[in-house]
Amino acid sequence: MDFEEENRMMVEYQLKRRGISDEKVLNAFLKVKRHLFVPKDLERYAYDDCPLPIGEGQTISQPYIIGLMLQLLELRENDVVLEIGTGSGYQTALLAEIVRLVYTIERNETLAQRAKNKFEELGYKNIVLEVGDGTKGWTKEEIEFDGIIVSAAAPKVPEPLFSQLKIGGRMVIPIGSRTFQRLHKITKLEDGNMKVEYSDGCMFVPLIGEYGW
Repeated sequence: MDFEEENRMMVEYQLKRRGISDEKVLNAFLKVKRHLFVPKDLERYAYDDCPLPIGEGQTISQPYIIGLMLQLLELRENDVVLEIGTGSGYQTALLAEIVRLVYTIERNETLAQRAKNKFEELGYKNIVLEVGDGTKGWTKEEIEFDGIIVSAAAPKVPEPLFSQLKIGGRMVIPIGSRTFQRLHKITKLEDGNMKVEYSDGCMFVPLIGEYGW
């Protein structure tokens, strides 16, 4: 298969024509090849408009949903971003192409090690990965993040994550039941309160942890 062409078509038809217009996001999708982050036997489906299993009961998300979440985050070149749910590492790599530094947390050690190996193979130097309970946020050191992206469904906004946002920082997170959610964009206001905006409906695996399910 011509993965380069498949990727270009994915960006054109699944992203651009469905409203993803942020050039930084689109350029990241053109650089990061999705087939490198799926199991070998599923490579031929890598650029289809659907999630795919990656083992350990987890999935790599539909390209459009990832694109939408990244666009909602309003990412900037010097941002420091926290990702909850590394999974395959595909979204992490997309983030790493856009922002200065990505911190990412994965609760499953097998997936975390696989993603770490992939980042090293592809030469990413601006990704810091830890294994742990992502609902608690980054506990290794005190950091305030410009953006937080959560790749699993939560019943509500985890308080530790909101507390780690900078003033003006944005979080994109699917919130709802275990079977259906809506993307929420949370902005931390100057008074410390949250502004909530709603986006598309979606279906993510549950966010497991102390402040999740």
